Order: sequence, then structure tokens, then C-alpha cells
Amino acid sequence: MAQAILSTDPSSGRPTNLTHVDATNKSAISWAAILLGAVAAAVISLILFILGTGLGLSSISPWSHDGVTATTFGIAAIIWITVTQALASGLGGYLTGRLRVRWQDTDPDEVYFRDTAHGFISWSVATLVTATLLTSVVGSIVSTGVQATASVAGGAATAGVVAAAHTGMGEEAGEQASSASAYFVDSLFRPAPANTATDSVDHDPSSHAAHPAIANTQQESVPSAEVSRIIATSVANGSLSAEDSAYLAQLVSQHTGLSQQEAQARVNQIYTTVQDKAKEVELKAKEAADTARKASVGISLWLFVSLLIGAFSASLAATWGGRCRDA
Repeated sequence: MAQAILSTDPSSGRPTNLTHVDATNKSAISWAAILLGAVAAAVISLILFILGTGLGLSSISPWSHDGVTATTFGIAAIIWITVTQALASGLGGYLTGRLRVRWQDTDPDEVYFRDTAHGFISWSVATLVTATLLTSVVGSIVSTGVQATASVAGGAATAGVVAAAHTGMGEEAGEQASSASAYFVDSLFRPAPANTATDSVDHDPSSHAAHPAIANTQQESVPSAEVSRIIATSVANGSLSAEDSAYLAQLVSQHTGLSQQEAQARVNQIYTTVQDKAKEVELKAKEAADTARKASVGISLWLFVSLLIGAFSASLAATWGGRCRDA
């Protein structure tokens, strides 16, 4: 606090009020030094982040057996993040300790504590600024595992196989699913293998009346959408009902010229193939989700470690800067 002291002016002999500032009541926090150190740390972090991004992209190649592997790239990224935290935080902490106003008549242990606290606060402010600038990047890393795991329950069992009739897909995924579904439907309605008797009859246009299956093939279109929905629903439920199986066999028999027994055998074969393919897709989706979850956990833990290293580096560098200031 300011204290008023009476003194006498030597020239006039009149009393004069002097203001004396008690240095012991000054604030122990030097916000100017903290903000300067935090800005410097944030800028260095941004520069090193951009440099690391450029070096990382230059090491990746789309060609096989070129560039670094995913494991090597991940380890290099973790090391670079840790080095960035140590260097940027250390520089910010040193500047904070070196630029802080010196406290007169303060116990050395108290000075040591205040310098350490200034470095830690400077690191905290810089971390908040950097996190604000890189919110989308950090958020995408942390949420990768959760999003990948949730996508499995959203339809991975039939995605890309028989989901042409399903909605909620992206345009590209929908096109791939539609193509896969159309392939299996086309397999169901492939014409029966031609034989000698059929070939001799086909040359006589009047013989189509004796072959209603051939006539139906020419007159009726294949109900692809309906068949796709039946197969997709059956795969999702885990089994093909007897009614749906008989109905599909009847459609196949009408449009291909196969007998009912042959059509039934083809339906069973195609459905088994579709079911196996769906299980394969589901297994791959679960493996990908588990890999993404593990990667997300690993990255989060290493980010935690790198932040702790940054806090320690800033606090230690601030103490060093304080000693250089008071030397």
C-alpha cells in the first residue's frame, strides 16, 4: 500500500507529502511476462507442428513398398509431438522467468517457487491457446475410436453386400452396395445352361409356347429390387425363411427355365454365399474398429505424457531464466 510521509522542502521550509510504495505488497504474479512467454511458446508450437506435418507427408508414398510404414510413422509422430512440447514450453518458460520483474528483499526459496509457478502458468496459457487453434485436429484424434466402434453397429454386417435397399448410406457406399447386391441378384437369374434339345427348339419361334419359362423371360422383367430386399432382410435376421426361400425359387424358375428343385438349390447356394460374405465384411469392420480404438487410446496416452513433459520443461526453464535474471 502507498504510505504518505511528511517532509520539509529545503527551499521554502514548507511540509511536503511524499508517497512511498511498499515493495512487499506488490503482486507476486507478473502477467506481462506470463503472456509473453505463452505467446512465444504457442508460436513455436505452431511452427514446429507445421514443420512436422510437412516432414510426415513427405515420408508417405501411395506406391507399395515405398515410404515409411504406419508403425514407423506413428512412432515418429509421437516423438515429434514430445520434442515440440519440450522445446516450445521450455522456451516460453525461460522467457517468462527471464523477463519477470525482480522481487527485492524476497527469500530465495520464495523466488524459486514463484519462478516455477510463472513457468507453469505460462505453459498452461500456451496450451489453452494451442488447443483452441487445433481443436478440430485433437477432437478428431480422440473421437476416432468411438466413431469407428459405433459404425460397426450401424450396419457393417450387410454393408457392401446386399444393402442396396437400405438408406442412410453415403453416395459412394450406396453405389458399392448396389453393385454388390446386383451381382448376387444377377447370379440368381442367370439362364439355365443350354442343351441340345433346347437349342433345336429355340430355332423354331413357334416352340416358345411350349416353354412358358422362356416366354416369361422375354415378357417380364426381373424383380431385382424385391429380391435384394428379401436377401438383405434375411441376412440381417440371420436366416432365410421357408416362405421367402420358396418364393425366390419360384421366381428363379420362372425367369431362368430351371426346374423348381434346381432353382431351390441355386437360391440356397447364393444365400449361403451372401451370408458368408456378410460375415466376412462384419469381421473386417470389427477388426478395423478395434484397431482404431487401440490407436486412439495410444495416442491419447502419449499426448498426456507429452503435455506433462511440456509442463516440467516450462517450469524448469523458468527457474533457470530466473537465476540468470538475478545473477
